[in-house]
Amino acid sequence: MRFEAISWERLADTVADRVDRTEPGDGGDWLKVGVDGAPAAPGGEFAERVAAVLRLRGRSVLVVATDGFLRPKSLRFEYGKQDPDAYYSDWYDTGALWREVFGPLEPGGSGRVLPDFWNPVTDRATRSPAVPLPPGGVLLLHGPFLLGHWYPFDLKLHLRLSPGALARRTEQPWTLPAFARYESEVGPADTADAVIRADDARRPAWTGWRDARD
Repeated sequence: MRFEAISWERLADTVADRVDRTEPGDGGDWLKVGVDGAPAAPGGEFAERVAAVLRLRGRSVLVVATDGFLRPKSLRFEYGKQDPDAYYSDWYDTGALWREVFGPLEPGGSGRVLPDFWNPVTDRATRSPAVPLPPGGVLLLHGPFLLGHWYPFDLKLHLRLSPGALARRTEQPWTLPAFARYESEVGPADTADAVIRADDARRPAWTGWRDARD
């Protein structure tokens, strides 16, 4: 896989250009973009950069983090607090994401997206009000393991860290086997429309768009 050096600013502009040229694949009114990456990668920061560029261009954008859709502690910690397999498959409430984030953006949907669902600190529902995303708006969802659930993304970005960088920057090393499993079972670099190497947080590099490489 070949990477080209690029700045975060230029990369955000490039992704925004692609978003402006992309139509929703389901024929609906909203574009859905996934920013996939481990917590050690700057996925949230990059999603916000892209959102800022799009807003300057007049697009309505909603940035949602999967960390707001964790399952209750009783389910996350059923097999202990440091079980990598549970972290991989049981921590994130995929049902709530489908229902509260993607469901309202289906053709004919209300466009009212729940920005978060569960507070992991209080272990209670956040009770946040739904946010209206007008037709033509863009959803930017960021978090780990996004490309293994058949989410209906129109554009998929994967922030890649080498095994060494991932190990150095991961605050909870017990989660590392979960990311190794994700690489083995899903192969996010082979699924994404573009891969962004973020080993050096100041100097990213990327592959370019998949359809330009095929």
